[in-house]
Amino acid sequence: MKLAVFVSDLRNTVDTLDRLKAEKLGIILVQNGVYHAAIKENGSASPLLKKSADFYALSEDLETRGLSSSNIASGIKVVNYSDVVDLIFNNYEKSVWL
Repeated sequence: MKLAVFVSDLRNTVDTLDRLKAEKLGIILVQNGVYHAAIKENGSASPLLKKSADFYALSEDLETRGLSSSNIASGIKVVNYSDVVDLIFNNYEKSVWL
């Protein structure tokens, strides 16, 4: 199964993600979830970014929080709403919101 996971909060969601089984996992950072893309704790990236997945961050939510593509970790693709719709319909079979 190809699964898209929307992460909308900064709280630690790694435990929940560890329980999800998918052949392809896409993590879409939205709302306050985009802070995972930028926040460094003790000099290291968010534990969420250590997951084996494709990562996306919604550009409108980054901009709302004063962040830009130059402020986020490498390996995260910045997408807009239209791109998210394309991902849901073309790349993933199911989606879940955390």
